[in-house]
Amino acid sequence: MNNSQRNILLIQTAFIGDVILATALVEKIASQLPDYQIDFLLRKGNEGLFSGNPKVREVLIWDKKSKYKSLFSLLKTVRNRQYDFVVCLQRFATMGFFTAFSKGKTKIGFDKNPFSFLFSQKIKHQIQPGVHEVERNTKLLVGLCDETVFRPKLFVETTDLSHKFPEGLSQKYICLAPTSVWFTKQFPENQWVKLINAISADYKIYLMGAGSDTEACERIINQSSHKSIKNLAGKLNFLQSAKLMEGAVLNYVNDSAPMHLCSATNAPVCAIYCSTIPDFGFGPLSDFSRIVEVGTKLDCRPCGLHGHKTCPKGHFKCGFDIEITQLTQVLKEAETQFH
Repeated sequence: MNNSQRNILLIQTAFIGDVILATALVEKIASQLPDYQIDFLLRKGNEGLFSGNPKVREVLIWDKKSKYKSLFSLLKTVRNRQYDFVVCLQRFATMGFFTAFSKGKTKIGFDKNPFSFLFSQKIKHQIQPGVHEVERNTKLLVGLCDETVFRPKLFVETTDLSHKFPEGLSQKYICLAPTSVWFTKQFPENQWVKLINAISADYKIYLMGAGSDTEACERIINQSSHKSIKNLAGKLNFLQSAKLMEGAVLNYVNDSAPMHLCSATNAPVCAIYCSTIPDFGFGPLSDFSRIVEVGTKLDCRPCGLHGHKTCPKGHFKCGFDIEITQLTQVLKEAETQFH
């Protein structure tokens, strides 16, 4: 490492969507602090998000399967580098500890982190209506940059889909990402089936997801009557998924990682919110972004920040009471924007 080169380490070891949103800070630093070298620390499995990103010098990978061995090996590496700035986006203890003992010249993080008392600077973290997570994260750079908020970005320009789609992508298409880690964030399966059956046969439909979502996507296909639909769960990596979604007329997603893939490629998106609400600050950021949620007020909604494995009330009205016409209306709007 060139010791005369100023450098900064960003830490976000949470889920895929959190890492995607953190790329907004990469964009901001690269734009406003062009003399800085940027490294990024994330959990193993998410490193593919930075493939081809020219603005990140090195991706450091924390393997949670060997949690503490990997952690202390990384800590040794980071301490040897003595970063000018270590910026921790995590609010949990493990990465707070890591940041506190990183030997970074300036250590920055949120006040909700249990180790924030050892940070050089701690920034107040608040969930407020109308404030996006990207805006909250941007406050961590208040002493380094101005207050301009940048959009997250994934680099998909050179991503090649030709070997995945030898037949080509000439037919206009729609992508659906029907699953989520949390059950109450998922639009119900039979509701997805109704939506698919309401989409014109002129469209090819691609179902997106991880390998673990293959069975759920197959169930949806088997219940639908649409004649041109393909299960891509587990068949595309992060950047291939983002590239495909970028070219869609519309992407129907839950409040989950595929929504953030759309934000990072400016892909047209319809985000379906069941148990969670946009005011938590994780909404879509694409130029064409529409949010669909239940039309009636439910006293039980939202029932939590991250969703639940089952509906606490047993009725899941926040999913079942969404009208399919709400979703097809968004497609009509998207068609007027598509080019």
